[in-house]
Amino acid sequence: MSDLGDKKDELAGKAKEATGKATGNDELEGEGKADQAKSQAKQTVDEAKHKVSDAKEKMRGMFKGGSKQ
Repeated sequence: MSDLGDKKDELAGKAKEATGKATGNDELEGEGKADQAKSQAKQTVDEAKHKVSDAKEKMRGMFKGGSKQ
C-alpha cells in the first residue's frame, strides 16, 4: 500500500478509537488502536525497504566508481 494509504488507515484507526471512547464501546476503541498499530507497522516496513534500496544503490555506485582507474 502507498504511504498515503497507510496514513489514511492510521487516521481511520484514530477515528474508530475516538468513537469507541466517546460511546463507551471498548471493542471499537480496541479495533481503532489495532488499526493504528497495523498501519504504523506497515509504514515502518516501507521506510526500511526504502532505506535498504537506497543503501543498495549507494553500494552499486561505490563499486562502479571504485573499479575505474
